[in-house]
Amino acid sequence: MKVVVVGCGGMGRIHAIHYASMPEVELVGVCDIVVHLAERLADETNCRAFASYEEMMSAVKPDLVSIALPTYLHKEYTVKTAALGAHVVCEKPMALTLEDAAEMIRSCEQAGVRLFVGHVVRFFPEYADIKRKVEAGELGKLGVAHAKRSGSHPAKVKEWFGNFEQSGGVILDLMVHDIDFMRWALGEVKSVYALNRRDQEMDYALATLVFEQGAVANLEAFWGYPGPFHTKAEIAGADGIVRNSSLEAQSLQMVRTSEGQDGPAAVEVPGSPGYHDPYYYELRHFVRCIRENCESIVTPNDAYKAVEIALAAIESAKTGAAVHL
Repeated sequence: MKVVVVGCGGMGRIHAIHYASMPEVELVGVCDIVVHLAERLADETNCRAFASYEEMMSAVKPDLVSIALPTYLHKEYTVKTAALGAHVVCEKPMALTLEDAAEMIRSCEQAGVRLFVGHVVRFFPEYADIKRKVEAGELGKLGVAHAKRSGSHPAKVKEWFGNFEQSGGVILDLMVHDIDFMRWALGEVKSVYALNRRDQEMDYALATLVFEQGAVANLEAFWGYPGPFHTKAEIAGADGIVRNSSLEAQSLQMVRTSEGQDGPAAVEVPGSPGYHDPYYYELRHFVRCIRENCESIVTPNDAYKAVEIALAAIESAKTGAAVHL
């Protein structure tokens, strides 16, 4: 299976390095309009560098395209890729609007190609273990959940993150991880109430999700936190509580993606003590879903619903009223 990566920033680099290490795929190209980023990543992964998406697609005719571009470009390049008959792995969040998300799903269905969205938290062992405990009924009747995700402001490295119209802010870009996880673990969301403080230095949000089965989840997301990037998650039920914290658990120790010539990466991502990290397992899973024609752990509808809930939180923060889904 021939694979290419579009976008050679922090996430694109992660995708390319992992594809290059997989025996079942061949990384045949990486692309970025910032040519030196593409060339350096191509040297590192032993593939071709391109400055033009169209040139790359014509030259190597890939089976699968990983889109690791800014959020406002996700729909455009997903639709282009589907039209060329290649499968798509798109980084989260899926899109900035539900209309764009629906068009991405529709274009891939019509072209007969698969669409995968990188909600990688589902592939972290600690989060997957929480999900299993909930599913097995070990916590009893579910009550209250909490999740937190905080780090430095990525706009200090990549300006587009600070443009709300291009990134969706901390709710759509960062909190969406925990929105997806809580929906995965607790089921469909009935209503959302949120608060958001946003300025040039910080973007902080607090959202309360009420689930159809009765549980309540409080989610925090913070860009501009002066300490180390960290995450926490906890679900409590009548019979028990399960939690993890990256500040305490070695397996969720957080690291920056690429300290070096260009300074810190814009996106801070979790590390892993294992030989491969969750991003490797996620991408390998997507490849195997194509190869074996099976359903993904993360469906396009899951990604669509995560955007829907995030947009409801943004709307609630604007109006001061709860949004009912």
